[in-house]
Amino acid sequence: MTALPDDQPEADNSQLSRAEERNLFLFITILLFPILSVVLVGGYGFLIWIMQIIFGPPSG
Repeated sequence: MTALPDDQPEADNSQLSRAEERNLFLFITILLFPILSVVLVGGYGFLIWIMQIIFGPPSG
């Protein structure tokens, strides 16, 4: 059995974790994923651009 702090009953602990979980979900979906998407697509475009500077455009 785990010991809880004197001030917080178990129900408050559950509500706190749900609020933290919701905030983390919102942070990931609103900020983190869009920023990572822009960075990854921009990085890939930059890589292709540098490769074309070094090796020339693709021939077809």
